Amino acid sequence: MSVIEECYDVAVVGAGHAGCEAALACARLGLETIVFTVSVDSIAWMPCNPNIGGSSKGHLVREIDALGGQMGINIDKTFIQSKMLNQSKGPAVHSLRAQADKVSYSMEMRKTLQNTEHLTIRQAEVCEIITDGEDARITGVKTAFGGIYHCKAVVLCTGTYLRARCLTGETITYTGPNGLMAANHLTDSLIAHGIEMFRFKTGTPARVDKRSLDFSKMQEQKGDEKIVPFSFTTNPEDIKKEQVSCWLTYTNEKTHEIIRKNLHRSPIYAGIIEGTGPRYCPSIEDKVVKFADKDRHQIFIEPEGIDTNEMYVGGMSSSLPEDVQHEMYRTLPGMEHVKIVRNAYAIEYDCINPNQLSATLEFKKIKGLFSGGQFNGSSGYEEAACQGLIAGINAAMSILGKNPLVLDRSEAYIGVLIDDLVTKENREPYRMMTSRAEYRLLLRQDNADLRLTKKGYEIGLISKERYDWVCEKEKLIADEMERVSKVKIGANKEVQALLERYGSIPLNTGTTLTELIRRPELDYEKLKEIDKERPNLHDEVAEQVNINIKYDGYITRQIKQVENFKKLEKKKIPEGFDYDEVPSLRVEARQKLKLYQPLSIGQASRISGVSPADISVLLVYMEQMKSKA
Repeated sequence: MSVIEECYDVAVVGAGHAGCEAALACARLGLETIVFTVSVDSIAWMPCNPNIGGSSKGHLVREIDALGGQMGINIDKTFIQSKMLNQSKGPAVHSLRAQADKVSYSMEMRKTLQNTEHLTIRQAEVCEIITDGEDARITGVKTAFGGIYHCKAVVLCTGTYLRARCLTGETITYTGPNGLMAANHLTDSLIAHGIEMFRFKTGTPARVDKRSLDFSKMQEQKGDEKIVPFSFTTNPEDIKKEQVSCWLTYTNEKTHEIIRKNLHRSPIYAGIIEGTGPRYCPSIEDKVVKFADKDRHQIFIEPEGIDTNEMYVGGMSSSLPEDVQHEMYRTLPGMEHVKIVRNAYAIEYDCINPNQLSATLEFKKIKGLFSGGQFNGSSGYEEAACQGLIAGINAAMSILGKNPLVLDRSEAYIGVLIDDLVTKENREPYRMMTSRAEYRLLLRQDNADLRLTKKGYEIGLISKERYDWVCEKEKLIADEMERVSKVKIGANKEVQALLERYGSIPLNTGTTLTELIRRPELDYEKLKEIDKERPNLHDEVAEQVNINIKYDGYITRQIKQVENFKKLEKKKIPEGFDYDEVPSLRVEARQKLKLYQPLSIGQASRISGVSPADISVLLVYMEQMKSKA
């Protein structure tokens, strides 16, 4: 029997948010790339929440865009509501979030893939990875149809499809999300290649018919009047549109009583579910059990798109039986007569222990095999997309013979996420949060382009024009900060009137514009009328000037912290380092260091089970080795 045999540079397995970014990165760098999906109709599909961004996730999308990824551009084209979260707090935690038209988002990304040079889309299930047995190097993949696709690198982005099963009460269906076909064969091949697998779980709430809801009993949640794009390349004026509202309602004691009464019918509590669920995105039954002191929980009713009546019941994912779902959803204000379109369900799937990966997202034991997304034990579209982008870039760099892209914790949220995955023990789906980033004041979403566009340009995913603008923007910011520091403001009537208008203490003597900007109740924009020589600057530049001046002390302190962090990161541990030769190293630390094979002392210090004392011992030993050399 003859089989199909084809040759490519890179094969990407899966076309979800991670797979799309990986495939686009490789193809845009000129490599012949094939991306496999169980269904072409599910490219960049949103099987759960119909939104992109949110707290810390908005940072990731901005960073993806700054590196040359597609997610930010795609959501700017297809959003139906836009909102900047946490505006009452400092700029470090401001996060953009947009409701998406799910069908449009998927179709727009599919169109992008289909029109990208060097990129082939193939609907087929990959059931096997093929390696050269001598040095464990990837040589290709095999599909369930028997086709062999020879390649130099493979990027695994299987999402929640590997041996997936969906659970609603006592009913179990052996499918991927939304009833799509599961990928049942690849796991065995991975295990045969010595890859350690985990079993994780996530879930999704019901989708309900908009016509069966009474919005008069809910609180309307409108989008922001000022629309801020995700992509630095999107002109805000080009995406102005009439926005769709979301709605807020709450559970109550009656809801909780129904849930408690039926816990024994939940596969989570009945012991049917084997996988570990996400701590930071619990099911409604988990919330009721773990937060028994709360008499209500917020529930957001979100549109799934413009041309559908389906509404997403955010905050109420569940795996309870269908009859219980109908009963509990109907206890919520405005949902007394709700009609369910799609039941809530939990989904179990196979993923890897990400400790098997290096910081490049390449498997330590198999050269040329990379992975990204939920397959790496993370959760969320944004976490998936940024890993897919990095995995794709590094797969391409390995083929092109160039240096890999490794972002450290001081450079990007992406760096924090990947470092956490590869150095810490992850026994549940990993979710990005602003609290995980030690240097979050430097890693704001508003300056992602200043931090990362140059790296994207060096890789080859950012145009010269875009790179030149970032260089010019840096200069404009520096020049303006210097100018305002020299602008003298006298205690005249005009100035005193402005200060009084904003409730600011009047001046007794002259000061500088910089000192006035630092006042909590004032900012760069408010002082425009007394700044007679102010140049006409782009909003992006003005925003950076304001933030850098207001938070100068905090930023300076954090830069010093980063300098100390960098010192440990620069202390590289030689490849093949023998930890058994290090005297006085604790047994647990020795075991963990041998398992993780950290690249630097800094990375070693973040491995759970490695203490500061162990790091001191390691540093002393390395210095002794250096002096003997």
